[in-house]
Amino acid sequence: MCGIVGAVSHRNIVPVLVQGLQRLEYRGYDSCGVAIHALPQGAASGSGGLKRARTTSRVAELDAQIAADKTAGTPFEGHTGIAHTRWATHGAPAVHNAHPHFSHGSGEAGNKPGKVALVHNGIIENHEQLRVDLQAKGYVFVSQTDTEVIAHLVDSLYDGDIFEAVKAALKQLHGAYALGVFHKDEPHRVVGARAGSPLILGVGAKANGSAQADENFLASDAMALAGVTDQIVYLAEGDVVDLQLGKYWIEDAQGKHMDREVKTVQAHSGAAELGPYRHYMQKEIFEQPRAIGDTLEGVVSITPELFGDGAYSTFKDIDNVLILACGTSYYSGCTAKYWIESIAKIPCQVEIASEYRYRDSVPNPKSLVVTITQSGETADTLAALKHARSLGMEQTLTICNVATSAMVRECKHAYITRAGVEIGVASTKAFTTQLAGLFLLTLAIAQTKGRLSDAQEAAYLAEMRHLPVALQSVLALEPQIIAWADNFAKYENALFLGRGLHYPIALEGALKLKEITYIHAEAYAAGELKHGPLALVTSEMPVVTVAPNDALLEKLKSNMQEVRARGGVLYVLADADTKIDNAEGIHVIRMPEHYGALSPLLHVVPLQLLSYHTACARGTDVDKPRNLAKSVTVE
Repeated sequence: MCGIVGAVSHRNIVPVLVQGLQRLEYRGYDSCGVAIHALPQGAASGSGGLKRARTTSRVAELDAQIAADKTAGTPFEGHTGIAHTRWATHGAPAVHNAHPHFSHGSGEAGNKPGKVALVHNGIIENHEQLRVDLQAKGYVFVSQTDTEVIAHLVDSLYDGDIFEAVKAALKQLHGAYALGVFHKDEPHRVVGARAGSPLILGVGAKANGSAQADENFLASDAMALAGVTDQIVYLAEGDVVDLQLGKYWIEDAQGKHMDREVKTVQAHSGAAELGPYRHYMQKEIFEQPRAIGDTLEGVVSITPELFGDGAYSTFKDIDNVLILACGTSYYSGCTAKYWIESIAKIPCQVEIASEYRYRDSVPNPKSLVVTITQSGETADTLAALKHARSLGMEQTLTICNVATSAMVRECKHAYITRAGVEIGVASTKAFTTQLAGLFLLTLAIAQTKGRLSDAQEAAYLAEMRHLPVALQSVLALEPQIIAWADNFAKYENALFLGRGLHYPIALEGALKLKEITYIHAEAYAAGELKHGPLALVTSEMPVVTVAPNDALLEKLKSNMQEVRARGGVLYVLADADTKIDNAEGIHVIRMPEHYGALSPLLHVVPLQLLSYHTACARGTDVDKPRNLAKSVTVE
């Protein structure tokens, strides 16, 4: 949910930066800040120092801080600056963790900023080693963020050219990022870079017949620049951009100069901008690396406090987990059941919220009641939570995408996912970020119960940090999935198969196909084929199979042979080392890598893309399928 705004201009740019943050508030955040190349008092231009304002309150409070400076006779004004909204993901949000970060900063008390100012979206996977290396060089860290590492790294590589310093730093970064950077010694210059997180260039109005803009802007979302400019350049993966007065320069990941297309974009504050995508669903599918990165931002260790104060005592006392959810969120809960029972080793029950409240159940005061909801306003889930509490189950926790929602207020503990606004009715990035939050919950419970070793924690954290990069590799399979979709568009029925962890992913894949293509689809645990569904299999019933290289692979291969023996056509998402090959009646797409316990987060993405492109081929209303609403707020 983090947001970036940056600018270089002849005018005081602070009002534009603050307005940009206000337009990004829909994403949700718990801190915000702005940094500028401050003008010397009484001068129209010159070499002022770095100055910033940060708060863990709202953007309005940030604006009030800036106004107070002016009243005190020290106006917060500058022609160059960057601004940021940020979600913290562990511990209490604090000003010293808020962006922008400075190199060589001596903390809020010292108020002695250094020379590099930087904002960042995403996760740097190798920040710990970089931190050690930079500390050895004498750099002092004042935050717990991976972002501060980048600021110090850029500073250590600076030799008079901030653009070259950023490019050199990027070579040492592993992970996903969108950056905005400027340097004290170079007024009227901001550098941006992106890999795995979105970033755009806003081209300002041209002056005096110049070929390029007199002022230029940087943002993570075109909405931030609504009313400022409608001339937008969507930076490509790996791009680095140098913003100056009257000009900008873009280089790709190989260092080659690129002339990216400038598009006229009418951004509105009421909804996220589509950009180069055909539909919001497609955009949201491709935002998943960023969404996962934001959801995991700042998670440097597994601790119950990720879920709020007092979570350790809660997790210590529980002896089972009850998950309540609806629709796609229910399937994320079904996946979590496998994790909780195999890693945390406590019983887990998953209930459809709309059913749970209307049946007689056996309450257990030692249950942790977990609700899962994108909006936090789902009526059935809220009612199920209240029912559970009425039965004496007071230990409650929610995995939710909206920090201000009713569900968060009602639950004792919470983990806020950072998917950002999801406009498409068929949930995509909300689902994968729920899975990320649930996996963290599993690890936190396991740690509290003494069932997670230090080595296991380190291995799981490394895998989670790599998720944005792994998801980018899966998204690169889109052309192959489009070819599948062209075939799928002619069918009216489909069957999805999975085993173990991937059975709920098969269920989610079938739901997506139903929601937006109107093709009837069912999902089964593959071992159930002989117990009824096999009767449906013909050449007109495509069978989509999720085939990771896990302990159930050989059993799954036998199930696939049962399909082929009845003339069924298989569409298989297989890990590279499964030895499942394309053949007559078998279409195979190979996943980039096997991902163990976190494999469901990768395997669901091709299923989302399959549904999306099949819907496009059939001409349905992808973002607003018939009879469905985004948030179900009535029973």
